[in-house]
Amino acid sequence: QALNPAHKPLVIFTPKSMLRLKEAVSPVGAFTSGRFEPVLPDVAVDPAGVRRVVLCSGKGYWDLLKHQQSEGVTDTAIVRVERLYPLPAEEIASVLASYGPDVQLRWVQEEPANQGMWPFIAMNLPAALGRGLTVVSRAAASSPAVGSAKRHNVEQTQLGGCPFAG
Repeated sequence: QALNPAHKPLVIFTPKSMLRLKEAVSPVGAFTSGRFEPVLPDVAVDPAGVRRVVLCSGKGYWDLLKHQQSEGVTDTAIVRVERLYPLPAEEIASVLASYGPDVQLRWVQEEPANQGMWPFIAMNLPAALGRGLTVVSRAAASSPAVGSAKRHNVEQTQLGGCPFAG
């Protein structure tokens, strides 16, 4: 695939916890002989048994993966969207094709529903896929932070389990 001159590298903003997370490290080969993949499928679940696909990006993936592994969830695939703009709709559709047409689709984000990527995803991805999806996020809010560590931890726990329910 030829490099598109319109696609430029960008600065990545990530929480400090991601810098310390050993699971979030790529092998050297991924940089020297690999290539950037805008969408990463869930290779840990059997596509035939998947009823739900959770699309996410960033730190949320690692929280969801931890929950999936600790609870033994096998009917939900976690698909990582690594490039958010331009939206990799074709790549997402290609990954979703392996799960069948009847799977539930969810976008999961830590940010409130009116912030983060959801507004952009909601406006663009359903039309590109020809089907709808729902969001799992914090309630819409004027601030991205709740202002209380205890409340943040409660909401974080709810986000971790909610995408796998129902």
